[in-house]
Amino acid sequence: MSFSLRSATLLVAGLMGLTGVVTAAAASHGSDPRLMAGASAMCLAHAPALIGLYAAWPTMRTAPLAALLLAIGTAIFAGDLVLRHSAGHGLFPMSAPTGGVIMMAGWLTVALGAFLPRREG
Repeated sequence: MSFSLRSATLLVAGLMGLTGVVTAAAASHGSDPRLMAGASAMCLAHAPALIGLYAAWPTMRTAPLAALLLAIGTAIFAGDLVLRHSAGHGLFPMSAPTGGVIMMAGWLTVALGAFLPRREG
């Protein structure tokens, strides 16, 4: 069995879901839950989207790019929030907005998939 970008999408979805639950738990036990709750929300919203893209991979031409953008954008956005919460500083300047823009590009790529169906072989 080979490991592909499609397989990686499912792996990232599982890890993102796990991270969403862990950060939700951390938010419920911390003094200021806002950052961890935001990270949790982004992870728990995008993990199922990645599973959907994994399922649509054979028929949706834009699924690989959309999955990549959503995974990277969510990791940057949520990673920045978690680091701000735990270390008092973000990943890099403007990292949360950068991650957010990448996620938006991912969702736009999902929408464009409606106009670019896979060609039947």
